[in-house]
Amino acid sequence: MSDATSPQETPGYDAMTRDIAEVPAVEVIVTVAVNLMSAAAVKLGLTEEGDEHKDLDEARKLVQALAGLMDASATEISSFHAAPLRDGLKSLQLAFREASLVPDEPGKGPGEKYTGPVYG
Repeated sequence: MSDATSPQETPGYDAMTRDIAEVPAVEVIVTVAVNLMSAAAVKLGLTEEGDEHKDLDEARKLVQALAGLMDASATEISSFHAAPLRDGLKSLQLAFREASLVPDEPGKGPGEKYTGPVYG
């Protein structure tokens, strides 16, 4: 006997995924933003594991991508969705500045070309 699941017992891919045509654009944008925020928080060492996964180079890339997404989608999503995402982005930018041994000058930190300088 094999421990592998037979093809008949495996649910179909279509059954396991939500049809992308049914997902509103705002939901996709917010989901991507939250995933970027979560990944950045891990790379900033803000999780229970702390410094175990800390990598400021990776965090910079994630915060930069999040800021770009927020800048590009700000007029496409309502302030109901955008406001908490902007707050989260600013918190990540401040955390990045605090975690850096040699902080970037104001306006040069990750995402600040989109958000403006972040002071902390």
